Amino acid sequence: MNPIEIYDCTLRDGTQAEDFNLSVEDKIRIAKKLDELGLTYIEGGWPGSNPKDVEFFQAMKKVPLKQALLSAFGSTHNPKTQPEKDPNLKALLQAQTPVITIFGKSWDVHVRDALRVPLGKNLRIIEDSLALVRPKVSKLFYDAEHFFDGYQANPEYALATLKAAMRAKVDCLILCDTNGGTLPSRLASIIQVVKKQIKGIPLGIHTHNDCDCSVANVITAVECGIRHVQGTINGFGDRCGNADLCSIIPNLQLKLGLPVLNPDRLKKIRDVSRFVDELANIRQNKYQPYVGDSAFSHKGGIHVSAVVKNPETYEHIRPELVGNIQRILVSDLAGRSNILSKAKGYGLDVSSKDPLVSTILTQLKELEHQGFQYEGAEGSFELLMNRAMGTRQQYFELEWYRVTVQKVREDQPPIVEATIIVKVKDQVEHTAALGNGPVNALDNALRKALVRFYPELNEVSLDDYKVRVLSSVEGTGARVRVLIESGDREDKWGTVGVSTDILEASWQALVDSITYKLYKEEKKKNQGKK
Repeated sequence: MNPIEIYDCTLRDGTQAEDFNLSVEDKIRIAKKLDELGLTYIEGGWPGSNPKDVEFFQAMKKVPLKQALLSAFGSTHNPKTQPEKDPNLKALLQAQTPVITIFGKSWDVHVRDALRVPLGKNLRIIEDSLALVRPKVSKLFYDAEHFFDGYQANPEYALATLKAAMRAKVDCLILCDTNGGTLPSRLASIIQVVKKQIKGIPLGIHTHNDCDCSVANVITAVECGIRHVQGTINGFGDRCGNADLCSIIPNLQLKLGLPVLNPDRLKKIRDVSRFVDELANIRQNKYQPYVGDSAFSHKGGIHVSAVVKNPETYEHIRPELVGNIQRILVSDLAGRSNILSKAKGYGLDVSSKDPLVSTILTQLKELEHQGFQYEGAEGSFELLMNRAMGTRQQYFELEWYRVTVQKVREDQPPIVEATIIVKVKDQVEHTAALGNGPVNALDNALRKALVRFYPELNEVSLDDYKVRVLSSVEGTGARVRVLIESGDREDKWGTVGVSTDILEASWQALVDSITYKLYKEEKKKNQGKK
């Protein structure tokens, strides 16, 4: 049986979702995470459409992927230009990815009303665009946009567009339910016709969720023999979203028994789901199948009584297969199991009976109750473990800090200054610094105070800063979570802070960021001595 190819579109199609935004650094971190998960292809973006994606593909040339192949996405050439002169196709080739995916029009309505060209010319546009790219790339995929709508409107023409792509010798034809309005039964009947008409080339599936059938449509397509599957993490995408890989992958592997991921990697899918949520600054959907907090939760009554005796009574799979855990909401013991499982997921392999673990788990539980999240904040989590075990080194102590914001002219930004006093060993350092906002000023002042003692801090850069309001009920008095990504010449790490005061939450994350750098350098020196 042929293995399933998973083609992830989160970094391109997913970013079209409302309120979903990623920096270049975010996209790089997610790409690396998807590679660790073991996906076959990662679509990085559309280099012909915006400077951010151009920058991403340039940066990814220096980021080796262990398993996944990176794909650049773009359209067929503009009807008013020749393929070799088309800037979109040039940008695709300049991305220098091993895979290129090009989409074209399959629906005669789009050809007439969007492209405004004769139907025959669209066929030439498809073939000529793909033929230009074919000899210059290892893998070439064709996305047949609006294929199912196109087939229902004009079957012969929709099939003709696929045959045009076949003549250019593409590696796979992806059938797209772009409007997301096709029901599984209808989708299956169309795929069966396509398989009879289009032979000798693999087919793929790409679905949207406008009638809440995207995952079902993918499963149906696979049951019809399709082995190339496209989707996004958490189903992010335009309008109602794309097919959710966090549901598709477990369904294919655990329900249909198809080879998708190594079981050890399948256990990471929940962490990947939360990682993407955190970097996109979007609240996790607790009711999401397989990976949501509530996916295996039980609240009182008959359910709890049954699952304690046998989890299969109310759980369709074992939650640990997808990196999740069972939660019995009314039980203190279940809360302890929840936190213990999370700690083990971060590499804390200890017995629940160890007294030290009780201390660690109590701290974790209290911090998570306050709003701390450690997905995307690996640095803070490692420091937390060290502190609980009594091995965390304190490199400096805060005496006090003050931040002032002075607005002197309406047409100019305010002047922000941070003043700080810290104690390093027996020495007290008093410094001040300006900044582009309170957090930047505080960061500058802290580094200025410490760099004389720790020159390695000159290597640290603050690469990203995110704020999330944890509850809107309290209005301006709500608790906030600050996530900071820092980096040096070798590594990147995330740290987190939580408070009702945004500056205090930022301070917590800044302190962890600098402390983690110093801890990392100390650990490196100790390893060198061994």
